[in-house]
Amino acid sequence: MKNQVKFGKWRLMLATLLIALSFSSCKEGFIYEGEGDCNVYYNISFKYDYNMKFADAFAEEVNSVALFVFDTNNTLVKSVVVNDESVKAANFAIPLDLPAGHYELLAWAGLKNTQSFKLLADAKVGVTKRQEMQVKMNRKAVDGAAVVDEDLSALYHGMMSLDYPSTPGNYNATMSLMKNTNNIRIMLQQMSDGLVADKFRYEITADNGYMDWNNNVLEDEVITYKPWFVTTGTAEVEPGYGTNADHSDGTVSVAIAEFTLGRMIDGKSPILTIWNIEDNKKVFSIPVADYALLVKGYYNRNMNNQEYLDRQDEYTMTFFLDEDGDWLSASILVNSWRVVLNNNIL
Repeated sequence: MKNQVKFGKWRLMLATLLIALSFSSCKEGFIYEGEGDCNVYYNISFKYDYNMKFADAFAEEVNSVALFVFDTNNTLVKSVVVNDESVKAANFAIPLDLPAGHYELLAWAGLKNTQSFKLLADAKVGVTKRQEMQVKMNRKAVDGAAVVDEDLSALYHGMMSLDYPSTPGNYNATMSLMKNTNNIRIMLQQMSDGLVADKFRYEITADNGYMDWNNNVLEDEVITYKPWFVTTGTAEVEPGYGTNADHSDGTVSVAIAEFTLGRMIDGKSPILTIWNIEDNKKVFSIPVADYALLVKGYYNRNMNNQEYLDRQDEYTMTFFLDEDGDWLSASILVNSWRVVLNNNIL
């Protein structure tokens, strides 16, 4: 009987030891047969659905991602940059291997073309702080002015908090991105043939080329955006069409100028100004963001102004000119919406 009791005790001690070993094996990095994988696998995927369609366009639009991981002291502990075609894959994700703990993640996407934007920090692990992760738009110095006259590559920003677990398993999280660049298409329409795009000088001025880690627009020099594409075209219309219908001969002349500019902030609108080169006369000058917000519309009424400006990334503004090239201040079209104006904006 005593031997049976001793044997029972040894069996209990052995079972306890095996249980302890099974728990410590993952901690110490040993995997025993039948125990499974004791590692933590964490993948960060991305989406760009902060747009007017509320649909994920990440694979179609984004061509590079730079992901930065910061600890609770806001110090960089890991950085991953992906600049190849794998970004376009349907299952694209960046795997993270980190000690358990709390982290802050920051992403700048679209920096592959450094001709448009530049990350100001060197991004050194163990050295760089999160507040140093600023991005600045490249600009030319022309006669003492800062000028951007190229089609900027699209820039996206994202950030999120992450609690990296100690429990083994597969984990996934998705970071949402916001687009910082906007395409502005200006159309000058005249109800007679003969309008030439090169007759005008087009400029947009704004101080919005410098962003911090939180995507706030920082104080910057005033940038003069110039169109990267200018053209002239004509179209045949029905008699009686347009704001100058009495003088219409059925031909509409259109001058088109396209710009790409940085993030627009509510209450701090970029200013579009157009001059007639022949006499250096200012045709008109308007605040672009303010006019864009006039057509936010009924279905977007629950959006605040900044959300609308951040979701909408393409604007077409059509201005009507009389036969002498002067602006008709009765109305303009913004993204196919007619805006009736009560006062001159010259």
